[in-house]
Amino acid sequence: MITKSIPSLFTVANLFLGIIAVILVFPDNAKPELAAMMVIIAMLMDGVDGRVARALNAQSEFGKELDSLSDVISFGVAPAFIMYSVAFQELNPAPAWIITALFPICGALRLARFNVVSGMPGYFIGLPIPAAGGVLATLALFHKDIALSVLMASTLVLSFLMVSTIRYPNFKKLGIPKNAIWVVPIIVAIAVGLGILFPHHLSKIIFVPLVLYALYGLKKNVDRRLPNKKRKRRLENQLQEEAAVNGEHSA
Repeated sequence: MITKSIPSLFTVANLFLGIIAVILVFPDNAKPELAAMMVIIAMLMDGVDGRVARALNAQSEFGKELDSLSDVISFGVAPAFIMYSVAFQELNPAPAWIITALFPICGALRLARFNVVSGMPGYFIGLPIPAAGGVLATLALFHKDIALSVLMASTLVLSFLMVSTIRYPNFKKLGIPKNAIWVVPIIVAIAVGLGILFPHHLSKIIFVPLVLYALYGLKKNVDRRLPNKKRKRRLENQLQEEAAVNGEHSA
C-alpha cells in the first residue's frame, strides 16, 4: 500500500510547489525568481512521478487525474501569475486579465485532450503544459530586458502551442530502473538546494533548453509542411507546362 502511494507523493509535491510559487509572487513577498524556481522544481517532480509509478508498477487512474489537476496549478496558474505580477500589471486590466487567464485555460484544455485522446507513439500532440509553464515562468524573469508587447505575444503563442496539433518529442520512454529509485530523493534534494541557493541564475539557464524544445516542435512542423508545398508547387508547374505545350500544338 505504501509503495503504491509513493508516486502520488511526488505529484502532491508538484502541487505544493505550484501553490508556493503563487504565494511567492504576492505583493507582500515579490520573489519572482524564487517562484520561477519552484515551477522548475515542480517540473522535476512531474517528470519523476510517472517514471516512479511505472518502475513500481503503481500506475492508476487516481494518480493520472491527480497529476493533471496538479499540473494546471503548477504549470498553468503559477506561471501565469508570475508573468502577471512582474509585467502585465502595467496593462489595462481587461487585456491583462484575459491574457493571464488564457494561459491556464489552454493548459487545462491541453491536459483534458491528453487524458481522453490517444497520442502518437513517441510524441505529444501540442506543447506539454510543464514545458509551456517552465518557459513562461522563466521568461518572466527577463521582463526588464524584453518589451511588454513581446511578453504578451509570447504568452499567447505558448497558449496556442498547447492546444495546437504540433508534435513534440515524448521522453517518457526514458524510465527509472526499480533498483535505482533510491537515487531519486537525492536528485530531488540536490535540485531543491540548488534552486534555493541560485534561483535567479539557475532559472535563466534552464530557460534556454525549454525554449529550444518549444521551438523544435515549430521547426519540425514547418519541415513537414514544406515538402507538401514543394510537391504542390511542382505539380502546378507541370500542369502549366503541359497546358502551354497543348496550346502550342493546337495553334
